[in-house]
Amino acid sequence: MAHARSHAHHDDHDHEHDHDHGHDHGHVHHHGFGHHHHHAPADMGRAFAIGVVLNTAFVLAEAGAGIWTGSLALLADAGHNASDVLSLVLAWGAAILAKRAPAGRHTYGLRKGTILASLANSVLLLVAVGAIVSESVRRLIDPAPVQSEVVMWTAALGVVINTATALLFLRGSHSDLNVRGAFLHMAADAAVSLAVVIGALAMGFAGGLYWLDPVLGLVIALVIVLGTLGLLKDSFDLAMDAAPKAVDVATVRAWLSGLPGVTEIHDLHIWAMSTTETALTVHVVRPAEDDRDAFLRQVCDGLAHRFHIEHATVQVETSHAHGCRLAPAEVV
Repeated sequence: MAHARSHAHHDDHDHEHDHDHGHDHGHVHHHGFGHHHHHAPADMGRAFAIGVVLNTAFVLAEAGAGIWTGSLALLADAGHNASDVLSLVLAWGAAILAKRAPAGRHTYGLRKGTILASLANSVLLLVAVGAIVSESVRRLIDPAPVQSEVVMWTAALGVVINTATALLFLRGSHSDLNVRGAFLHMAADAAVSLAVVIGALAMGFAGGLYWLDPVLGLVIALVIVLGTLGLLKDSFDLAMDAAPKAVDVATVRAWLSGLPGVTEIHDLHIWAMSTTETALTVHVVRPAEDDRDAFLRQVCDGLAHRFHIEHATVQVETSHAHGCRLAPAEVV
């Protein structure tokens, strides 16, 4: 829904009011401007449910196999997968909360929860990497024999389950940072399990190459870190109310400044309401306001269709005479 407010300044005041200037409010409401492009697909709830069930079952199976075979690699990977089940639950819960209607002091609802979940997921990924690195270094120093065949088949099952779960989130990962976090978790898990399979195969055929498993673990940890840093940065930026990467602030500013009759814009703010929705507020100086409603509709339509900014509040000022206190660039 986009909102537009016209805030007119006049030299002749209505002295019956205590305001410094008159108010002329116009609201333009638009429903569904491309929402289907920015919200997580409708089946994401089902994807989260399937992912949580499959991965919880695999964690239990992997932990059992690790205890049976004495494989610290499987036990470590089971712990890593358990942290990822937690991350899926976080992402799923945030997606549910984002659908709640605004109420009380939460005037935007709980949409911001999706950003916090993606931030938490990126941190959990790095914590899991720390556990993998620690275990890999320990096993390099003190290699231990394992039942490679059982390890290989258990890890192969992990590759199948994690890859299938990652594919459930692939479509939504392109437009929703929260879903992207879940996708990266599952893809990382599949890669880790694949490394364990390769290590177990090599140990089974060559014999005695017990150092190979921790080396592959370190390589996979590096790959996970490189993929996670981008998610961490994007999540942190959105948590700090930065404009989403898909929105070029300079381009939005130039487009607003070039609209008919606009002489100046100031107090422009663009931020993420959630991992899929963007909001904007701006003051526009436009001396001639004879087509107010048409202008407001043009602004809201343009922001929604050109920049996918669907929650816009525009304040139109018709005169510099009184000076807006938010006009100076250094004022936020």
